[in-house]
Amino acid sequence: MTKTRCLWCGEDPLYMDYHDKEWGVPVYEDSLLFEFLLLETFQAGLSWITILRKRENFRKAFDQFDYAKIAAYDEDKFNELVSDKGIVRNKLKIRGAISNARAFISLQKEFGSFSDYIWGFVHKQPIENQFTTHEQIPSNTILSDKISKDLKKHGFKFVGSTVVYAFMQATGMVNDHVTTCFRHHEISDQHVNQKKK
Repeated sequence: MTKTRCLWCGEDPLYMDYHDKEWGVPVYEDSLLFEFLLLETFQAGLSWITILRKRENFRKAFDQFDYAKIAAYDEDKFNELVSDKGIVRNKLKIRGAISNARAFISLQKEFGSFSDYIWGFVHKQPIENQFTTHEQIPSNTILSDKISKDLKKHGFKFVGSTVVYAFMQATGMVNDHVTTCFRHHEISDQHVNQKKK
């Protein structure tokens, strides 16, 4: 039986696998939250599939997304990244990734974890949307505006409201699978089971 999916993942096996296994699943580990944040900031102005295809290159180039190591990058490492053809070689975004790692660590110290900070905006509960068509899904919301503003206040770069909302969707802060998608109900059920624990 063919599964009904969100239209955006198309027929690309890599995209379909990401849609089926990762997108919209709540992420609470700081290391994985940082990975998504770094990738989303590089995605700004590009398609997500472009970033997804380069994900393993990014992982290798950025020390397995280890924010402590990234925060300590020097000019030599910056130049090495700029010349790495496997990633998006945008100098401002690379600088942004390094400064974001530093801001990330600063937030951890202030809030105990980045997870506590970011999930605090939704009271630690994923937002269950009930969109029936892809067109209904927003690119940003009042909440993503608020988070974007706060992240910028804490020194983060490339975290506009649209990037933040994409991050919220990817890390399961919102369930934006359309209601006809098989993953919508699976993720909703996971939320219900989590509440029962």
